[in-house]
Amino acid sequence: MLNERVFKLDSELKRELIIENFNNPVNKGLKNDPSYIKGEKKNPSCIDHFTIEIKIEDNIVKDIRFDGEACAVATSSLSIAISKLIGKTKEEAINIIDNYNKMIKGEEYDRDILEELSIYEDVGRQPARVNCAILGINGIKDLIEK
Repeated sequence: MLNERVFKLDSELKRELIIENFNNPVNKGLKNDPSYIKGEKKNPSCIDHFTIEIKIEDNIVKDIRFDGEACAVATSSLSIAISKLIGKTKEEAINIIDNYNKMIKGEEYDRDILEELSIYEDVGRQPARVNCAILGINGIKDLIEK
């Protein structure tokens, strides 16, 4: 599990966390279980593509799984988001995702709620990377809202 204080790390340690979550992402591999909601998310401007599965029971996100091929930013942000969202209510998960999207867009957001997801706070300065950073987490949001 990532340290909750990770958002205070310098840029070198942030890069290391991104690479670690790219090389060893959380919950990669699908269950193909009918109790999961399944969807796909593709980045129209590159090869980034995820198949995402989510299991929700009694309004709680019980599990999130994924597979696909994507860049370091897309894969690592999805991996960290999965760690952050499992165990949350649907409403809490949507709140985290909405705050993450605000951060990426440069809008006011609640840093405390994002914790380690805050390592992507500078992504919005690189317009080509914005779609990478939001692809997976918005795929999760789409499934939660189904």
